[in-house]
Amino acid sequence: MTRPRGAGLAQAFRALHRGRAPEDPLVLPGPWDAVSARVFAEAGFPALATPSAGVAASLGYEDGHTPADEMFAAVARIVRAVDVPVSADLEGGYGLPAKELAARVLDTGAVGVNLEDGGDGGLKDPAAHADWLAEFRAAVGDAVFLNARVDTYVRGVPDPEETVRRARLYVEAGADGVYPLLAPPDLLPVLRAEVDVPVNAFAAPDGPSAAELGRLGAARITYGPVLQHRAAAALRGIAGALWAETGWAGGRVG
Repeated sequence: MTRPRGAGLAQAFRALHRGRAPEDPLVLPGPWDAVSARVFAEAGFPALATPSAGVAASLGYEDGHTPADEMFAAVARIVRAVDVPVSADLEGGYGLPAKELAARVLDTGAVGVNLEDGGDGGLKDPAAHADWLAEFRAAVGDAVFLNARVDTYVRGVPDPEETVRRARLYVEAGADGVYPLLAPPDLLPVLRAEVDVPVNAFAAPDGPSAAELGRLGAARITYGPVLQHRAAAALRGIAGALWAETGWAGGRVG
């Protein structure tokens, strides 16, 4: 199959969000490096979405402490490794002016971004954040799908009305989608009725399935660092078996 390149990737990524049945949301696995990206792409997923926490862990950092240069370089490596569209979680934009951030995103080859409204110590002023998003949108044009993450529930403000208010502001600023991270599933139909853009839901390990989230109103599903945690758990099992097999367990040397 011939896959789109360049500008075609951005168009293909946008198209993946449209015309989906409620029980068939767009599922975007979260690669943390080039190898995991290739595995997900080879499995048949039509697009990927990097998790900032997963990339941070792969680089040896705590979530939220990855230097901007290292995050952009990691995203670029993932993009180069696959032929499918890649969206990147770029946290709060690393304090960069909107135009500079836009240029750096375009340099990576990513065709989507998550940008959150959480800041140091709490939530950003929503009007100021909306202005910044609007400037970013103007700078990237249609080359990037802008997914505005609403961090009310992450930052200890579990207020449905405030979540909806912020989402609407960001959509008016040019966001292509909204992502109310950790919001309860019963907020999804409310939010979907209030904003005319795809709603992103986080698939928690103990939460509803992707199909169930889709029926509630989510158009796309992401997993944060959950898949990396599962891979790490599997690797621990492999490491433990290898340790036992090679005779080193319990201090045995030969």
